[in-house]
Amino acid sequence: MEVYNFSVIIEQDEDGYYVATVPALKSCYTQARSMDELIPRIKEVIELCLEEEEPERLRFVGIQQVEVVR
Repeated sequence: MEVYNFSVIIEQDEDGYYVATVPALKSCYTQARSMDELIPRIKEVIELCLEEEEPERLRFVGIQQVEVVR
């Protein structure tokens, strides 16, 4: 059994849903109304993604807000 630790990005959309994304796994994301719902869901999605692919070896560096005016 292998133990994995993933960085998960959590944002809140305009409707109030929490959206979790795992950068190390392609198309690995989910959403929920609360954080209590979100964490078990993202763990389940990670397990499903690991059945299909090997995670990229990424090292978390940080989050930066970048403003772009168009």
